[in-house]
Amino acid sequence: MEEKKIDVQSIIGFILIGGLLLWMLYNNTPEETETENSTTTEQVEQEPRDNQVTTNNSNTSQTNDSTSLADAQRRLGAFGYSETLTSAQGGSTTISNDLLELKISNKGGYIEEARLKNFKTYDSIPIYLIKDGNASLNMSFTTTDGRTLNTENLYFEPELTESNGNQILSMKLKVSEDEYLEYRYAMRPGEYMLDFSVRSEGLTGVLNSAETPTLDWKLKGYRHAKSISYENRYTDLIYEYDGGDDDSVSDGEDDDEDISYIAYRQHFFSSILLTDNPFKTSSFKVENLVEDEEVDTVFTKTFASTIPLELKAGELNYNMNWYYGPSDYKILNDYDRNLDEIVPLGWGIFGWINKYIFIPFFAFLAGFLPSYGIAIIAMTIVVRIVLSPVTYKSYLSQAKMKILKPEINELNEKYKDNAMKKQQETMKLYSKAGASPMSGCLPALMQIPVFYALFQFFPSAFQLRQKSFLWADDLSSYDVVAELPFHIWFYGDHVSLFPILASIAIFVYMMMTTGQSMQANQQPGMPNMKFLMYLSPLAMLVFFNNYASGLSLYYFTSNLITIGIMLVIKYAIIDEDKIHAKIQENKKKPKKQNKFTKKFQQMMEQAEEQQKKQNK
Repeated sequence: MEEKKIDVQSIIGFILIGGLLLWMLYNNTPEETETENSTTTEQVEQEPRDNQVTTNNSNTSQTNDSTSLADAQRRLGAFGYSETLTSAQGGSTTISNDLLELKISNKGGYIEEARLKNFKTYDSIPIYLIKDGNASLNMSFTTTDGRTLNTENLYFEPELTESNGNQILSMKLKVSEDEYLEYRYAMRPGEYMLDFSVRSEGLTGVLNSAETPTLDWKLKGYRHAKSISYENRYTDLIYEYDGGDDDSVSDGEDDDEDISYIAYRQHFFSSILLTDNPFKTSSFKVENLVEDEEVDTVFTKTFASTIPLELKAGELNYNMNWYYGPSDYKILNDYDRNLDEIVPLGWGIFGWINKYIFIPFFAFLAGFLPSYGIAIIAMTIVVRIVLSPVTYKSYLSQAKMKILKPEINELNEKYKDNAMKKQQETMKLYSKAGASPMSGCLPALMQIPVFYALFQFFPSAFQLRQKSFLWADDLSSYDVVAELPFHIWFYGDHVSLFPILASIAIFVYMMMTTGQSMQANQQPGMPNMKFLMYLSPLAMLVFFNNYASGLSLYYFTSNLITIGIMLVIKYAIIDEDKIHAKIQENKKKPKKQNKFTKKFQQMMEQAEEQQKKQNK
């Protein structure tokens, strides 16, 4: 902690302020009451423009003051008129429905506060996507008299109306009563999305059409989750371009053309700007604010988008939308604007599996089961049963290789000085016996899309947020059974139990499937497979300590079920004596070779003949 020092400049400042206050009290005597009105007007003019004042009885005199109008027009040109209106004293207007509450500031005409009514942070604080100046929307434009103005410094006049249950807020930056730049918000009941339009009226001779107006949208993302590093991992800028393609920026800069929406995703919550008429170009910038996982910070990342706007016949006219709400796949997908791409479900086949299999199936299970934890276990059981034929094929291949092991050892000893001949004879043995080392790998490879899809599904499943199960109070975050008095790099400052259980289950499974024959099959020059067998559970233990407990619960349950299936296959389904007899029978039968095997064998024989010639 830094030592507190006397700030001489602060002391001098306090003395000067105190002297000024004494002087004002001395001069504010009853004899000067005849000048009270003029003094009050002067004080109002000198107050900062961003004071949150909603009513002021002295505004009438200010509005009609030609001197004030002339001064404002010298600074702002035609838009000086906006500073003579009541709204120039600041203030804001609130619009809300049962899901969302927004406060729109007169200064800048943009949202100064956005609160989601039905959600709270990990420490029970209401979810705010915008608050205390963490976001801004500014339009920069030039006027025909050579001025460059920014809407964030100008005052809009609000007008709130209601139509068919919809709240409509018109924010007008006025040049006159009939000439203005308008931000129009329309909020409907029961929706996180609201209509937003930007248009101008009568500004053809005011806006400089030779210079393109630019819209700058910035947001500094608040932290909402227990693990800031985990939340930050799924915090990105996502944008759709070129009629349907999408891309993302995690850290750094990017730009593209024909942009139809820009989303600032903060893991489980998103702020999205959509447009009916795609922006011709846009540039994006994301800065990571989490430099050290040990330090609890308020913010995760800063987002910035720069969007040039087109003037048509000297006027602006854009129909857009704002979305402030959860990054829930079902909610986003229902809007039919390709917003489901914002949820990180994986690319290609992985995303397809999540969208069309796991998301609807999990929603079905969660609809009638008593808890989301039980729903995870139920889904895991079904997935493992569906994949059990693949598990059977893999174990059958391992059993065949185990039976052939003595013969393979004989070949290795017999041709230990002739690697090519050893390989050739080994391939012949595999071919006659109807076995292959690759036949055990292929079933495992077939399961990878399912495993990876689920790896993407659980961290993105909004339904798991703040849902408890057993000792885990939030399935979308890590579970804690012990707090550490220190921080371990990459591991954290806590101990999670579900990753420990999953690691043990993985280790037992690997011992059952590969442990017994691993050392015997070790080939010279190959990595130490026994070391890899120990490394995999250890990596699971460390890496998943900060991951969603729902994901660790899935892997733990999955490996337990797989172990059970393997035991059933080993002791109730597969008879190694019968397999051995089958192999011996296959070896006696003439084996018809496919073209690839035949060609490969010919190449091996040619290489052997060439080697013999070289030896001679």
